[in-house]
Amino acid sequence: MRKIALISTFILVGGISVPSVSQAAVIYRSTEGWSVEGDLSSSVESSAAEQMKKAEAFEKEGNDKAALNSYKVLTKQYGLSALAPKAQRKVAILQEKSGDVNKAFDAYSAYLEKYPRGDDFDGVVDAMYRIAKMFLEGQKSKKLLGISIGGSIERAQEMFGVILKRAPYSKLAAVAQFNVGQANERQGKYPEAIAAYQAVVSKYPGDAIADDAQYQIGYVLLTQHRDGSNDRASAQKAREAFEDFVSRHPDSEKVAQARENIATLEGGSTKGSLDIAKFYEKSKNYKAAVIYYNDVIKRQPDSPESGLAKARIEELKQKFGEDSLRAGPEKAETGAKAATRRKMQARVDTVSRPDYVGPPVKVATVRETPPAQPAAPFGRPKLRTSPNSIEPMLPVEPSLPSTPIKPVPDLPKPVETLEPLPAQ
Repeated sequence: MRKIALISTFILVGGISVPSVSQAAVIYRSTEGWSVEGDLSSSVESSAAEQMKKAEAFEKEGNDKAALNSYKVLTKQYGLSALAPKAQRKVAILQEKSGDVNKAFDAYSAYLEKYPRGDDFDGVVDAMYRIAKMFLEGQKSKKLLGISIGGSIERAQEMFGVILKRAPYSKLAAVAQFNVGQANERQGKYPEAIAAYQAVVSKYPGDAIADDAQYQIGYVLLTQHRDGSNDRASAQKAREAFEDFVSRHPDSEKVAQARENIATLEGGSTKGSLDIAKFYEKSKNYKAAVIYYNDVIKRQPDSPESGLAKARIEELKQKFGEDSLRAGPEKAETGAKAATRRKMQARVDTVSRPDYVGPPVKVATVRETPPAQPAAPFGRPKLRTSPNSIEPMLPVEPSLPSTPIKPVPDLPKPVETLEPLPAQ
């Protein structure tokens, strides 16, 4: 027959001997209250309840330090107790109250990890988000003073990541994902920020923060355009992102700002056309200048640049005449230039006749060699190669003349006249 021996110990509590069914030690500390060290599984709940009472009494008295230590003992010794989740949250609350928000966040995170079905789950997530937001905004607290702003933002990014890991389906998951983008954006990590905002749009399309994320994608691309190469490709991407935002969220309060950003991006292209127009005008290539001035008017009809372009076109028309500035072949020529051209064409036609007898005409003198055009400062306009080309194709002026010049046939060489022979 097998015998089981129970080793009983007697613990002196308040002058009364209390039997225990197993080896254990109940210790009283002035700053913690009663705690149990050892195995006392048969009375875990009762001991946890007693410990909770002691901790709450310390907290009620205003002795937060003693209360914090008592709650910690409860979570450590009675982690499987029904009171353990509440004690864990109390640990985080008292640490946050003391200003040690870093440790408080970790304590809240431990709650989500240990007790994902706890009654205070939503409240814990709210507290974690509040602390992470504090780090993101660089707000000061007692234990945050030694952290640089850059370190604070990095810590915020880490905190929002923890929230997404511990509570991916909570009510604050979408906004936490959005703030991951904010943290990356403030650190100048533009590709990572765009990816975070795109995650909001794809994972939480029904959340109100999704329209803000769509807007921020355009804003980050705009920032890249300004801070980076400032090329037209990045401007095009930013403009498309804002246009996509306006299309998806026409009722958003940010639509007006998005349209203004689109206008700003288009204004950058307008300025480029205006600069080219001024260059051509300075180079006395007035037709080309008018082409680019018209491009400015077409892009931004109500802008100050458009007003300047209109004024310059009118001045050039008054000075040189509208026909001389028209793009393409000239429809009517007047004055000495037209008369000279008709005279030269008549001479060419006469010389080309088979029965023509007379001196040869140098055809090279009939044609006018156009003056060399100065190169544009930003290169010649390129032809559109795809529907997604960034800049519209500008009209290209065909070469003159409009009437083809007939080729001049080879004329017979003049016969040499022999001198008469002397008389015999």
